[in-house]
Amino acid sequence: MRVLIVDGANVVGSRPTGWWRDRAGAAARLHDAIAAAQLDRDVVVLVLEGAAKRGKPVGQQGTVQTVHAPGSGDDTIVEQVRAHATDGAEVVVVTADRGLRERVAAAGGTCVGPSWLLTRTAHPG
Repeated sequence: MRVLIVDGANVVGSRPTGWWRDRAGAAARLHDAIAAAQLDRDVVVLVLEGAAKRGKPVGQQGTVQTVHAPGSGDDTIVEQVRAHATDGAEVVVVTADRGLRERVAAAGGTCVGPSWLLTRTAHPG
């Protein structure tokens, strides 16, 4: 099983597209871009936090599962890594957050930067 976990806030925030004026809209656009992309993963988990949670409800759409962080998005991402890695999955997290990258490695996952995902999607920002 190959799992990709997307740090929604970090990916959206990686480019100055005006996302801060419409966090929910930016989250919805990111979700749609991920859903339309060929990412060669069995499961893609999009973690949303704060105002971005209004952009996409919790649930599954195709291979994309949207998860809302009840507090820290980083904590939710690490929980997702642990859950999937415990099941024997290969887990990759999309984030540029250095502190989160260390936590992901300790939990059994690896990381790639936002550009890895953005070059594979038609994400307009």
